[in-house]
Amino acid sequence: MLDDPQDLRAAVAAYRAAATGAGLAWPDPAEAPAAPPDPFVHELFAVDRIPASLTWLKSQPWHSRRLLPDGGELLPWPADPGEALDSLGFAIGTPFPWRQQVPLFRFDLILFTFVLGAGHEGEVWRYEFTPDAWDTVRAADSVASLFTTWASAITAGLISRDALNGRLQVGEPRDADPLAFPPSVTHYPLLRQRQRECGVDLDCIDRGFDCHEELFSEINAARSALGV
Repeated sequence: MLDDPQDLRAAVAAYRAAATGAGLAWPDPAEAPAAPPDPFVHELFAVDRIPASLTWLKSQPWHSRRLLPDGGELLPWPADPGEALDSLGFAIGTPFPWRQQVPLFRFDLILFTFVLGAGHEGEVWRYEFTPDAWDTVRAADSVASLFTTWASAITAGLISRDALNGRLQVGEPRDADPLAFPPSVTHYPLLRQRQRECGVDLDCIDRGFDCHEELFSEINAARSALGV
């Protein structure tokens, strides 16, 4: 679901308030102008338009700052097309073209993306960079709902500041959707249920390595077509 930019701003502001209330150091909240991406971004992700909400979020001056749960960071617009495509190498079985999503948040071995594909535009999906983790799944219906979930978890004490590294650490997400948080998925029945609900191709997931190899072939073909 695409967020209205004003709704997204409000959700991010509420998250920032909760995070700083928990003791997280946040940079100057002054907003940067919403700068559109370079034209190659449309070609890279095979779409005609980039939503205003994504343009606003990508323009925020948080890059390289560990402001998200478990020290996650907001990723800038991709500067290396080949690296951006390679980062989608675990997006197997998606119910939209695998290429029509932008890397959004990075949490160590977990990547959250913003979906640009029709029918799922604005959703946030998650992937884990481990060899046998076929955990393609939707993390949230929208970016605003994700920030709202995180803010509520901070308020409830499920996310707190680690005194040693100064980052926000996720505890046990009781009474919250665990797929909205960056730790690895361990509740596989819930994972499979969500995959069915959001249209993941479970036959592809079951084929695991073979489907993964097919995706890498598609990524290499896209890289060759783009000359990257």
